[in-house]
Amino acid sequence: MPAWRGGPLPHPPQGDGGTCYPNLMYVQCLCQALHPPLKMPFVTILVEDNKPICDTLVPALEETANAQVVAIAKTSMGAGQALARWRGKWHLLVVDLHLGQGSGLDVLQAVGPRSSDQHVLVLTNHATPEMRAHCLALGADAVFDKVTELQAFFDHCTQLPEVVV
Repeated sequence: MPAWRGGPLPHPPQGDGGTCYPNLMYVQCLCQALHPPLKMPFVTILVEDNKPICDTLVPALEETANAQVVAIAKTSMGAGQALARWRGKWHLLVVDLHLGQGSGLDVLQAVGPRSSDQHVLVLTNHATPEMRAHCLALGADAVFDKVTELQAFFDHCTQLPEVVV
């Protein structure tokens, strides 16, 4: 059935004597107009041990990328716990490679199989060609340098498919 695309609502068909008999399409269009699909924020796990970076990155992600940061892990073990807690519910995982304990590479290995609506991005100061290739081989979708590619990181986040319920 065609969906309502905005603008004035279609008029329902008229029955005998001017009595209104709304059909299913009209009811569906009316429901869509009154209750559009909800665009849910990206449930996001941030793996970063630098507090000033977290303090800057979290509000920026929430404002520009419709992210809801539900966990911040400072170690690879903490990241594993966050992944287990939010298994199947997270949509965006942002990983730094250098952590207080463990490595972002360990985190990438711990992600394992994921659905197509779960995205893994590496944001690091160590985005050498070799490290990029290694991260991509471990399952990262993209790798960004914190200093030179921050805008590209946010652009990538804003282009991710929306989560619609």
